[in-house]
Amino acid sequence: MNPIDMLRTFVRVTELSSFTQAADSLGLPKANVSDAIRSLEDLLGTRLLHRTTRKVQATQDGLALYERAKDLLIDMESLESMFRHRKTVLSGRLRVDVPTLVARRVVMPRLGEFLSAHPGLEIEVSSTDRRVDLVREGFDCVLRVGELQDSSLVVRPLGAMRVANFASAAYLERYGIPQTLDDLAHHQMVHYVSMLGSRSPGFEYLEDGVYRSVAMAGSVTVNNADAYEAAALSGLGIIQAPTAGRGGVHDMSRSSGVRSATLAASQLIPVLPGYAPSPMPVSLLYASRRHLPERVRVFMDWLAKLMEPDLS
Repeated sequence: MNPIDMLRTFVRVTELSSFTQAADSLGLPKANVSDAIRSLEDLLGTRLLHRTTRKVQATQDGLALYERAKDLLIDMESLESMFRHRKTVLSGRLRVDVPTLVARRVVMPRLGEFLSAHPGLEIEVSSTDRRVDLVREGFDCVLRVGELQDSSLVVRPLGAMRVANFASAAYLERYGIPQTLDDLAHHQMVHYVSMLGSRSPGFEYLEDGVYRSVAMAGSVTVNNADAYEAAALSGLGIIQAPTAGRGGVHDMSRSSGVRSATLAASQLIPVLPGYAPSPMPVSLLYASRRHLPERVRVFMDWLAKLMEPDLS
């Protein structure tokens, strides 16, 4: 392994504090990763990592090298790109994280097009509703929906995702179509919480720029976007979900009834359009670096363009 690849391996081990996770991230056998670190330490004449049975931690020399190595690797990638053809041929591996719903409805149906345009790329897609640690888990970029917490990451705002109220045709056949907020007293809601055991705010909506909520009954509480939508499809209650990837949604709130002949049972139907929740901000996050690898920049541009129809 050449010195540049040794440095790249060292940086990933340091970020993940694990030889095993670094090996998985780089697509290398764990033995190769261990050999690379040992060779780099021999080359520099100093110990770079403290190894224990529980974790790997950089020494003082290791920390100093880590900061310099990150900049060096970025500069190397920039130098390589200077002499490529105008049409950049991208190669390497991308590791990205997107919310479950966005992955299923927006990204995965179109990902084949991106890979066809860039056949030299490999991509690992994490799809979860938890907030991953971008640096520690080795992600190149993550897509976040919702308010952001303060961090040292670079934020690229994309817009705001529209959110609407939905219910299944079967549910509306049973309970009727709500026309006013007062009607919600006779309806069920599928409650969504980030952590089970916490309290759901109920039915949320924005009125004249003011956030309001209505407490609602509901027998089911979930903490996962797929379970949330599946519960609604099963007729368990109303949900408030992003419109991303749903195409045109039609308003049934003024209809006198649900016409089963024209509505597939698996569809979710928007209700109470005048009482929509606040749009949720959508952002791309990546590590604070002076330069971005071209493959990451190209992927983020593609993802931003892909998201445009669902953002305001």
